[in-house]
Amino acid sequence: MDRFSFIKDEKLQKQIKFAIVIDEMKNIFRRNLIINGSRRENDAEHSWNLAMLAMLFEEYSTEKVNIEKVLKIALVHDLIEVYAGDTFAYDAKGYEDKLQRELEAADKLFGILDPVQGAEIRALWDEFEAKETPESKYANAIDRIQPLINNYMTDGHTWKEGDVHAPQIYKRMDIIRTTTPALWPIVEGIINTSIEIGILKP
Repeated sequence: MDRFSFIKDEKLQKQIKFAIVIDEMKNIFRRNLIINGSRRENDAEHSWNLAMLAMLFEEYSTEKVNIEKVLKIALVHDLIEVYAGDTFAYDAKGYEDKLQRELEAADKLFGILDPVQGAEIRALWDEFEAKETPESKYANAIDRIQPLINNYMTDGHTWKEGDVHAPQIYKRMDIIRTTTPALWPIVEGIINTSIEIGILKP
């Protein structure tokens, strides 16, 4: 923080440090490709894409949501990966210590901020993880459909790489069925067509 020694306000110093740390999101690469297939998607791009789709599909949530809160959750939901790293959705081994890694990362990351603001942003992440409020359930549903579309458009790249089968996808996508049922035919259509054209194992 030597470059910002001219900032005398302690809270603002912490906010600048936080802004610098979360820039690392641009270097956290997920398993799936961007839709043109040229490279892997990074966490920052995923969060932006999630926020855009959440705004786009708001009308399909079975419960009325506060879209401003949903967008905040979308922007925050993967921030802890700057310390915890990305865990592939279908990696059973990776999920064994995922919660512990992410809780430790959350303490470290949100602890950079002023305690009040840190707690406010941490609460958004906790809410997303709990999947109990209309906003968090909706954000989680959209968080599932975004990579599903990406994988379909990149010929099942991540599914093939991870030896993923259709039942695993149905299980992971179930929150879409319950939270945004109008979007469920898209899930079924993608899975069925992917099996038919040979980019997903049944």
